[in-house]
Formats: sequence, C-alpha cells, structure tokens
Amino acid sequence: MVPLSRKSPVPPERCNLARAVNEIGDRWTLLILRSALYGVRRFDDFQTELGTPRTILSGRLKSLVETGLLDKRTYKVEGRRARPEYVLTDKGEALRPVLIALTQWGDQWLDGEGQPPISFTDTQSRQSVRTAFVTEDGREVSVENMRIVLRR
Repeated sequence: MVPLSRKSPVPPERCNLARAVNEIGDRWTLLILRSALYGVRRFDDFQTELGTPRTILSGRLKSLVETGLLDKRTYKVEGRRARPEYVLTDKGEALRPVLIALTQWGDQWLDGEGQPPISFTDTQSRQSVRTAFVTEDGREVSVENMRIVLRR
C-alpha cells in the first residue's frame, strides 16, 4: 500500500498524466479513439457506432485533429462528393497500449463471469498478450518493485 501523503509528488500543472487527461480524458474522446484504433474513420460511422450527438462528435473530432491525435483526410466515393475521414497519427497510435490496458482492466474488474468479448494475441505464436511494465532490457517488473524517481 502507498503511504499517506498530503500532496502528489508533482503538482498537476507540471504532471504529464494530468496533461494527458486534459487532452483525452472525457468519455466521448476516449470512445472515438477506441473506435479509431479498431479502424473506424468516417464521421457517420463514428456517429452510428457510438450514438454521439453530431455536434459533440464534430467538436471532439476537431479537437483530436488540433491536438495531433487524428489526421483529417479527404476520401471520395465515385459519384458522390468528397468527404473527410479521420486517421490516427503516430501520436494517436501510441495510445494503443493505454487503451488495451484499460480494456484488460475492464476484463478483470468489470466483466464478471465469462470470456471477455475481445482479446489480444501475438500474430506469430497466437499466445495471449497482456500489458506489463518492463525494464529497458525487457525484464518484467511488478508494481510492488517500481519506485518513483522525481526529476528536478
């Protein structure tokens, strides 16, 4: 158990976790990113899948483009007008481990009984993949063996 503290080791205005939550922390933004990680790219598809009100979806997509998580590109279906689609940038794609970790947390703590609706496996061995903390040389580290190092 973490010992009692009167304040966090880093003030929220200097904390990258707090900054990340400000950028991606609301429900609709996380759900849009989740869908994008599974290949959804078009406004109507996001709206149909998530049931997001159109004005909210439009604002969140605009914000995700402005923060560099999505790239807005044009596509055209023959005989129809050009329309935008939203593709993950490298910055957005880098959230994949975070969202998989949240999925696996939900599998453990929210799913109850039965098999989770989705799992992740290695393409070569087909073994299950789970999120973990690892050192630079690839050794897994338990939460109990991690320490916080403050940079001044």
